[in-house]
Amino acid sequence: MKKFRNSITAFAVAAALGVSGTAFALDTGGLKIRVTDANGSPIAGATVLVQAPDALASKNAVSDADGYVTLRGLDASNQYTVSINGANVQPFEATDVRVQTGKSLNLTYSLSGTDSDLETITVSGRSMAAIDTTSATTGLDITLDMTESLPTGRSYQSYLQLTPGVKPSATGNPSSKSGVNYADGGGVTGQSTDNVYYIDGVNVTDNSSGTFGGNINSEIIQEQQVITGALPAKYAGGGGLVSRVVTKSGGNEFHGSINYYLQNDSLVSDDENKPSAGFSTFDTAVTLGGPIIQDKLWFFASYQIKNRKDDVANPDTGLISRSVENESTLGFGKVTWQATEDDRLVVTYFNDPTDVSGRRDFDVLSNRDRSRTSGGDNYKVDYSHTWDDVVVNAGFMSHESELSDLAKDKSTRNDVAYLTDAATVGQTDTDLGGLGSDTLRNRNKESSYINIEYYLDTDFGFHTIEAGYSTETNENITNLAYTGDGAQYTSIAAADSGVSFSEYTDGTEWVGSKDISNDDIPRIAAGAGISEADVEAIVFNSTVGNPTGDVNAYRIIQTQQAESKLETKGQTFYLQDKIIIDDLTLNIGFRAEKWEHFASTGAKIFTFDWDIAHRLSAVYDIDGDGDSKVWAFAGRYYDPIRTDMTSFAGNLTGSVREEQVFVNGAWETFRTRGGVGTQDAFFAPTTKTPYTDEYLIGYSKNLTEDTNISVTYTNRKTRDILEDYDLGVYTEGGQLDGTSLALPLSYFGYTENPGSNYVLATLEGGKRDYQGIELTFNKLRSDNWTMRASYTYNDAEGNSNSDGNADLQGDFYYLDPRAPNMYDKQPGNIEHSARVFGTYFFDNGFEIGAIYNWNSGTLYNKATNVYGRYVPLRETSSYDFGGYDGTWIAPGNVASESTPAYGTLDMRLKYNYDFADDYSAEFFLDIFNVLDDQATIEEEAFIAGSGSFDFGQSKDWVEPRRFYLGAKLIF
Repeated sequence: MKKFRNSITAFAVAAALGVSGTAFALDTGGLKIRVTDANGSPIAGATVLVQAPDALASKNAVSDADGYVTLRGLDASNQYTVSINGANVQPFEATDVRVQTGKSLNLTYSLSGTDSDLETITVSGRSMAAIDTTSATTGLDITLDMTESLPTGRSYQSYLQLTPGVKPSATGNPSSKSGVNYADGGGVTGQSTDNVYYIDGVNVTDNSSGTFGGNINSEIIQEQQVITGALPAKYAGGGGLVSRVVTKSGGNEFHGSINYYLQNDSLVSDDENKPSAGFSTFDTAVTLGGPIIQDKLWFFASYQIKNRKDDVANPDTGLISRSVENESTLGFGKVTWQATEDDRLVVTYFNDPTDVSGRRDFDVLSNRDRSRTSGGDNYKVDYSHTWDDVVVNAGFMSHESELSDLAKDKSTRNDVAYLTDAATVGQTDTDLGGLGSDTLRNRNKESSYINIEYYLDTDFGFHTIEAGYSTETNENITNLAYTGDGAQYTSIAAADSGVSFSEYTDGTEWVGSKDISNDDIPRIAAGAGISEADVEAIVFNSTVGNPTGDVNAYRIIQTQQAESKLETKGQTFYLQDKIIIDDLTLNIGFRAEKWEHFASTGAKIFTFDWDIAHRLSAVYDIDGDGDSKVWAFAGRYYDPIRTDMTSFAGNLTGSVREEQVFVNGAWETFRTRGGVGTQDAFFAPTTKTPYTDEYLIGYSKNLTEDTNISVTYTNRKTRDILEDYDLGVYTEGGQLDGTSLALPLSYFGYTENPGSNYVLATLEGGKRDYQGIELTFNKLRSDNWTMRASYTYNDAEGNSNSDGNADLQGDFYYLDPRAPNMYDKQPGNIEHSARVFGTYFFDNGFEIGAIYNWNSGTLYNKATNVYGRYVPLRETSSYDFGGYDGTWIAPGNVASESTPAYGTLDMRLKYNYDFADDYSAEFFLDIFNVLDDQATIEEEAFIAGSGSFDFGQSKDWVEPRRFYLGAKLIF
């Protein structure tokens, strides 16, 4: 048997059929194969056939004079067989060859020139460690054999945690690189709003929250691409990652699976930090795919039920206070029709209805509990046609996502603040009454698109020219209804009756929420018809009408309740040219986006005109043999404003709420939110779309035939951050009038005050700066084992955590990005992280897989409570800055604290058993947190504590050691 050579060549092929890798194209990849003799000379006229049992169609071609065969439109799979036959060559097969979506891997096979009647030479051609020397994109391709051999959660969101640099997330919306990982509101850490999520090209990103808005059965995932940097122009992008799930499509052989997974409290170690409670969960699903008409028409379908039941303990008493059930039914169906050799139609449908009877958070009281209904129908119709070197792809998609919450307790909400008895106060004292409201929400999306791809071979390189145009409509439909007497109260404990306004708002030792501050004094004075000095002297001592008999201070009352429907409509165009010249690949592209925002009346309220983003990269194959590359990228990612801000500026027909303070025996309105006559906010005419500029350089090299390393350096700068401004603070006659922080009306594009409570505008001086280094080592499956290791260093600084959400930086002078001590390390950042995962495959069917994740701890603010926001601690005495004498943020309080470093080890024990032709079974045991290290992952940030936890005290922990059992029949 002659030796063979399987290497990446210096020249790459255009990528896949359709606009492969785009959000809307057929999810396919490509191969360029060179056939040579033992001396490296090209073999012309050899027939190359590529096929896989889980792929829809086989491809074949004849090698040209240079020995090349180009195969496009291959479905993602790691089971391809490359067969080569021809005159005067020995038959050859390479098995387990991998094709990856949106990539074009290049293979060279050297054949011996002997009689073709001799026995076929068969080798393993798996290309896991192959370096794509034509791409600058960074991230991870998550494949079936990877997820099925590792201990992971049963969702595409949990798979994201395998990607280098992705931070821990309990919500499934992890941050990566410069993505914001912290929100002042509630001090939420570990939830990014910067990611983009696709399932078979359907954009399931929630158009209001920016988090994922759709679910599927993880058993149907063929491949998941996670892109963290150097995005080509055909991709939307932002400060976070892009997740693209490609599902299975059937094939010419019937195949499917039946599974059942379970876990309950008997499989979990004792919790050292939270009240122990019982639970049980199961996950069962069936899948089936195959031909309807051989080589022409295929289907794939799945149905899954996921159920979990939890007992939840009271955070103050530790006694079981409620039981919660969460059930999802996930349906999926896909039909693919290869009408002709050049025409393919794909229709995909999936839904994900989920009912949750309550929250299982141990720190949520039963009176503040709510039930939730979520999910909806999704479908996509996609058609592509090929003319020689031109591919046209077009279609449309629809995404529905309900997210409705209903209060379990309908009584009036009352948040009570304590001062004299603060040391003995718990949540049951501060959180009185019900949740306060029912919220019905629907976030829907529709899109149409057309893409064109043209392959052109010239004397100046091989070109893959791609262009695409799409339209998108996002709907945010909300109906908010206050429960109880139609108001929500923020009161003072009866024992603290008699405090003045200034004592209440200036005090830092209060425990509980306070929804008014000194910055509201001018509005309160105007509303009550008294002086600002009189406001400060208001004494709170009346309990008349208070729902729990406490002292009246503040309330927000709903005076009108109705459904509100907001919309954004966007257009996107991209053009890019991938040029391969010998060992150099250039990707030159741009992306243009235009977005319009519509109020609940249907009127257009703002247009963000065309924003044009460049995307440029260069990749060089160092030695021309595909074993190493160096690359660079420069590009811009725009982050279009979500519909939550459309709602802020365009909620003109829905709920109307009045903010009131108790003055001289009566409730006085000082601010009205919503309603046509009192529009809460306007988009300032000068508002710009937030963007992030990325600069990236990298190096990758194959160390051996089955190992490689990569190192990348990323630099990102985020600018034109959006915020809401109180013009009464910043403009002429306002609090900062005459100081260096004041902004003229012309900054917002006005000649006079528009008359709203706020304006949405570009945050002057707001910025986030990021640089990071990422090292990865990859060993492909050989000698029965595989492994991947990575280390990431994140240096994130800035002066704003705003990410399209209305925060406080345009309302309070001391939080202005230009104010003293605001620019510092970014809260929510994790500076150092590392992960190692791998699997060992025994010859008797057993596997052992493991994942170890370590991080250096999460940075957070030393904070005080302002409107429930975690605001960095202020100076105790005032000083002059920029012409204004005030108490600014104290130095060293932004991201000054860090949770402890910790690591978690998870393992999977799996057994594969083949018991008949085409039938097998899998049995696995996952062990999460093997070492039972229940480390701290969150600490109390309020300097005065929260009533349940003191400052710096641990308040959330890694879950205890837990076992998860599963079995699957595969046929």
